[in-house]
Amino acid sequence: MEFETVAAIIADQFDRDVDDLTEDTDILDDLNATSMDVVELIVAIESATDIRIPDEVVDSIRTIGDVANYLAEHAEVAEED
Repeated sequence: MEFETVAAIIADQFDRDVDDLTEDTDILDDLNATSMDVVELIVAIESATDIRIPDEVVDSIRTIGDVANYLAEHAEVAEED
């Protein structure tokens, strides 16, 4: 999945300007996300992409780039199935 798509979802969830987000934007530190914010974000991303993000993976995702990379890798796997 492209960074721009992920950034648009995150900008909407956190009421931010998409142009202010980069691949290095830290979801917890830069966006001041709470654990509930992260849960809501994951639900929004899963709904938009039909790609499930397991709980054990969520803990390793810190930046918007991490989210985009995870989705890109798993979109390829989903297409192969």
